[in-house]
Amino acid sequence: MSTTEAFAPDEESTDRWDPVREMPPSAKLVAKVLDYNDTLTQSQLAEETLLPPRTVRYALSRLEDADVVDSRFSFTDARKRLYTLAI
Repeated sequence: MSTTEAFAPDEESTDRWDPVREMPPSAKLVAKVLDYNDTLTQSQLAEETLLPPRTVRYALSRLEDADVVDSRFSFTDARKRLYTLAI
């Protein structure tokens, strides 16, 4: 095996964090917090990340556009959405 073959990236083993790499730091932080927690609301994410709610909203919209985050309505409070990491 040549050295180029040993270091060639395997197309099948893509890193699950690739869609997040080029995103703003706030989106990366929100994704990482969701990685450690199963499901959180927007207000819980703001509390955990210490980011302003507006910044969390922006980060979530970027993550949703990239299909990194899934969201659904809360059964206990339909005004709230629950966010889960999809990668």
